[in-house]
Amino acid sequence: MAASPVGVYKRRDTITALPLYYSGHLLKKYTGEKDFKKCYGELRGSTIFLYTDQMHDTYSEKLDLQMLKSMVMDAPYQKNRSTIYTLTLSNEEVQLKVDNPNTGEEWRGFIMTVATREIPSKLQLLPGQILRLEEVLSEEQKRQALCSPLPTTTYPIRPSSSSSSPGNTYDSTLSGIPPCFFPVSRQKAEKMLKENTEYGNIILRPSTDNTNYAITLRQDNPSGPVMKNYKVLSIDTGFIIELNSPVTVPSLAAVLDHFLMETEFRLEPFLVPQTYDTCIGERAS
Repeated sequence: MAASPVGVYKRRDTITALPLYYSGHLLKKYTGEKDFKKCYGELRGSTIFLYTDQMHDTYSEKLDLQMLKSMVMDAPYQKNRSTIYTLTLSNEEVQLKVDNPNTGEEWRGFIMTVATREIPSKLQLLPGQILRLEEVLSEEQKRQALCSPLPTTTYPIRPSSSSSSPGNTYDSTLSGIPPCFFPVSRQKAEKMLKENTEYGNIILRPSTDNTNYAITLRQDNPSGPVMKNYKVLSIDTGFIIELNSPVTVPSLAAVLDHFLMETEFRLEPFLVPQTYDTCIGERAS
């Protein structure tokens, strides 16, 4: 029995693990090649995966658009002729040909949007197509932010109950991001808290706009558990917790401490337990 298109797409999702933004039939050739070859292309994340045909679930080639230096149309856009684009990457040059000029313009819009993280200013597209580009731009910005390593942050710890220092005084002796930080979305953080209640109930994560941080927490009320999310802005001198009365703290650890102390330590940072070995080497038989 022939594979169904849905089944093929699902296997491609598993292989590439990247969001699908656009797809369609293409013709392509590299510099030095004489003729264009037919293929099927999928733009997933910032990579174009090329398949020999629409029903192959394993790609034969891929183009990394993060290496894109320029994308040039060989001739001005015309409604009744094929469109050819020359993509100059840092390691190679390839030409893509699309028989339908309208589809070619869509390919250009999607490629340039994910490569530059900016929608081209001049596109011959309909309002609905531009709206889709805006959605893709937002999704790709979030994806790239989560894939990028976050800088190591120096943060103090909460003083112990035996500390003689009054108020919110912190000892700057530890460095790194708090262990309850996870590079996940709001929805994923809420799911983690809902499905793993024994691990804790407060997660530090990137904010929705991926330029700051956020706190996701689960509070157990008599009427049932409630999920809450708070934005944490990064400033030169520390962080601002966006509450009705904003609170400024010097570090990410201090952000966590504020929530712990304000809830009288009914909250616990979300920590996934690690397993450890108890024997060094193998016992002699």
